Amino acid sequence: MSNDPRIPILNVIETLSDRYLKGKVKAVKLAMMTLLSGGHLLLEDIPGLGKTTLALALAHALGLSFGRIQCTSDLLPSDITGLSIYDRDRNQFRFMEGPVFNNLVLADEINRAMPKTQSALLEAMEEHRVTIEGKTYRLPDPFMVIATQNPVEQVGTYPLPESQLDRFLITTGIGYPPEAMEKKIIRTGSIREGIREIEPLLTIEQLQRARQEIREQVQLSEKITEYIYRLVAVTRGHPMLLAGISTRGAISLAETARSHAFLAGRDHVIPEDVKDLYLAVCAHRLILRPENEALDRKEILLSLLEENPAPLV
Repeated sequence: MSNDPRIPILNVIETLSDRYLKGKVKAVKLAMMTLLSGGHLLLEDIPGLGKTTLALALAHALGLSFGRIQCTSDLLPSDITGLSIYDRDRNQFRFMEGPVFNNLVLADEINRAMPKTQSALLEAMEEHRVTIEGKTYRLPDPFMVIATQNPVEQVGTYPLPESQLDRFLITTGIGYPPEAMEKKIIRTGSIREGIREIEPLLTIEQLQRARQEIREQVQLSEKITEYIYRLVAVTRGHPMLLAGISTRGAISLAETARSHAFLAGRDHVIPEDVKDLYLAVCAHRLILRPENEALDRKEILLSLLEENPAPLV
């Protein structure tokens, strides 16, 4: 048996994208890189394209405990974190854990929840713990939030605040499948039930080993560090932006670039790793000036990539 920690990770990506999320290998790979980097994933797209299916498939394939939060306008923070209830038999209060106490938490249609409820996830996402009634509870490790979001133009949605968006390591969409694949899906129907039968393809120990390998073995050179800083710094004085990429965003870009290099079988980051993830990691962190709200954040970042050539390594 190979000792390469990449093998089980790549097996998960290949199995899910070939059998259960056909034509969506990019979304599956980005989700896996988010987990390897210890971050959280935001899936932005219209309903019905497989956002929930991706979260379910990932949880089953990794053998992780799964919690689902169906976000609605009347959802309360305690519906996410849990609450204390009075136990008459014991004559004392007992804490009932909410769905956030799972390895992988799906916050479905997060932007349908009220801002106060959205903020209930902030501490959990940042510190992997929650404080309830003055008492702090640790969340399981690994812990990852996959949130889905409908376009804000849809009725009944509340835009996520910048502080919430900044907690997401990567933002991506699912997109429509290729024509031939969509016709097959129309003919054969949903594969949602089949996902529940997926046997775990990866143990938590294997996942932790891969994470350790990334932290300790994948190197970030001075040239790549300078390149990341340059791509981040140029957003901060951009005339169309009210605020550019924070230091947290720069760290996120470096961490995901390491995961990208790891999956490619390299022990060092190259410029292509950074370029491939620049939009997914940084676009949702940009704050446009009010008069430029109609502009595409990704187009701004693409122009910055062209204006800042990658170093020779």
